[in-house]
Amino acid sequence: MGNRMDMVNGSLGDKIIRYTIPLALTGILQQLFNAADLAVVGQFAGKEAMAAVGSNASVIGLLVNLFVGISLGSNVIIARSIGQRNEENISKAVHTSVVVALLGGIFLTALGEFLAPEVIKMLDVPGEVYPLAVKYLRIYLAGMPVILLYNFEAAIFRSCGNTQTPLAALVVSGVLNVILNLFFVLGLGMDVDGVATATVLSNLVSAAILFLALTRTELAIRINPRKLRVHGDVLGQILKIGIPAGIQGMIFSFANIIIQSAVNSLGTTVMAASSAAYNLEIFSYYIMNSFGQACTTFVGQNYGAGKGDRCRKVLKLCLLQSLLSTAAASGLILLFNHPLLSIFNTDPDVIAAGRIRLGYMFVAYLFSFAQEGLSGYLRGFGVSFIPAACAVIGICGVRLTWIFTVFRQTPSFATVMQVYPVSLGITTLAILAVTLSVKPSRRYVARAQYS
Repeated sequence: MGNRMDMVNGSLGDKIIRYTIPLALTGILQQLFNAADLAVVGQFAGKEAMAAVGSNASVIGLLVNLFVGISLGSNVIIARSIGQRNEENISKAVHTSVVVALLGGIFLTALGEFLAPEVIKMLDVPGEVYPLAVKYLRIYLAGMPVILLYNFEAAIFRSCGNTQTPLAALVVSGVLNVILNLFFVLGLGMDVDGVATATVLSNLVSAAILFLALTRTELAIRINPRKLRVHGDVLGQILKIGIPAGIQGMIFSFANIIIQSAVNSLGTTVMAASSAAYNLEIFSYYIMNSFGQACTTFVGQNYGAGKGDRCRKVLKLCLLQSLLSTAAASGLILLFNHPLLSIFNTDPDVIAAGRIRLGYMFVAYLFSFAQEGLSGYLRGFGVSFIPAACAVIGICGVRLTWIFTVFRQTPSFATVMQVYPVSLGITTLAILAVTLSVKPSRRYVARAQYS
């Protein structure tokens, strides 16, 4: 099986940290792609271009999250098969995942190019921002095949405990993204089309690096291009876990589109402020999310190996470490909020509104870290529908109700942001109740135990 991380024997706390640090850095680096886009257009192309880039975040998330959820299904199936030492199933899952990523990316590109103008109209984007927003979205969506391919490839590496290789690929492509941003915008005089093109090209590079690495690895996750096909039995296992996870992510994004529409109705300044604050708070989110993904992978391998006691220990450690790490990161962002927001735009009104978002979001994260960890724990056992159902009620239901009732009565930015702690608090309590009551059955018997 090669030199992978042994998740089913020995200590857990230090291994979880070693797993999550590169994973969190990878998520942060991915977000820096958008942060670099915003910083460049905000400083050199004006706040209309900045608002156009920011207004697309929720739409892109809605389109991408279904397939990112399916990649999580790949992660669980591969991790479980590693725990069982079932190399045939590992190979089938790996090759199926790559094909699904490419086909899914082509589908999203075609669908998005056709619907882009109508989607932007639905967001109530101001007239001066609309053409820029459509242009950015169309170029970004052209890169969906390589964007999804990178996410599936990264999930394959993470299933065996390797979070360093996806990070290394993003370091290379991240530097390229910044260079291309400056070249296209400053050198060629482009605006949102320049930063969108830079993002697509950098994602192409990161996907190519990981694909090459997977063809050369000696681990069971090795890709043989001649074996690239969809294996129906394994695809069914992946989709059973991945589709509910993807739907949960889509629900988050759908609810956020409604919220983004409410934000857009408050004007360009609030739109720019919300985008700037989002690109700061998301760093804390990626830290807590990395512990949720770690929980999924560690639980998946130990479940496959028949070690239930270690699964419960993984949950406790992931929750504790996530709480401490997320609190530290959020505290630093709040402490230095003014200079950090100024990176994106120096307008005092933008900075003031950005502070409002940061304050409410970090209150919401007091609930979100637990929601991420508990959802990851359940998915590690293959229980994916329940977290998705809780999200439908607690996230989508509460946020939609809030926007169409409370916000309409008091249409302010603070009113919009209050929905985050309320909805995440309700969802977290629901998932906690389910976790305490559900005891996943042992449906898989490990084919071999580690010595």
